[in-house]
Amino acid sequence: MSTNPIGIFDSGIGGTSIFKEIHTLMPNENIIYLADSANAPYGNKSKERIQELSIKNTELLISKGCKIIVVACNTATTNAIDHLRNTYSIPFIGIEPAIKPASLNTKTKSIGILATKGTLGSTLFHKTTDLYANGVTIIEKEGEGIVTLMEEGKLYSNEMQMLLDKYTKPMLEANIDYLVLGCTHYPYLTPILSKILPKHIKIIDSGFAVAQQTKSVLEQNSILNTSVIKPNIEFYTNTTTSILNEILERKFNVEYLDF
Repeated sequence: MSTNPIGIFDSGIGGTSIFKEIHTLMPNENIIYLADSANAPYGNKSKERIQELSIKNTELLISKGCKIIVVACNTATTNAIDHLRNTYSIPFIGIEPAIKPASLNTKTKSIGILATKGTLGSTLFHKTTDLYANGVTIIEKEGEGIVTLMEEGKLYSNEMQMLLDKYTKPMLEANIDYLVLGCTHYPYLTPILSKILPKHIKIIDSGFAVAQQTKSVLEQNSILNTSVIKPNIEFYTNTTTSILNEILERKFNVEYLDF
């Protein structure tokens, strides 16, 4: 069981930011990644539809022998992970925006959160903010259009620059000192955001914490891969492979799969 792969799925290429953290922390692990780009973005879909897509992805990963599944999508986590955990027997790791560290460390008592509509409107998101952000002003912005541009290979486009200028403007006016990236696609925006935002504003995401939690759960279940054999890393996408290949810098094999 320990040599079985870790399964990861996302609405597209964004979850590769999580994959990279997991692969860096646990380089021996075999991994299967599903990029459900044909259905991206998840953020503007109904809860029922997000659950349907999450079930589809989960059952494919289980059929491929995965020992644990990382839901590398904030929207899918907030809308579907409880259902997945209640339905399937293997462990699931979810993604939550890093509201807790931002709220605990802010000096200006003002933080920004850039996330999808599906995450910002979820029960889990509101529970987290209620629990950790007492006395902190939160400037929420829905990153409408960001995922679509990324899935089209337009990360460094003028359109993206204009969207980020627009979404960060009210945050700057509110004197934030932390910007929480609440979508796994968004860490790829960090180089652009670093040029837009003043140097004192810290940009944070959940990637490393998710990798640590994944390793912890594997250890608890005695299924951490201790083999030193070169791992098998598989990437599947249900749209063109070129965008996923580009974001992975062509370091891994990417295959088309109709799922």
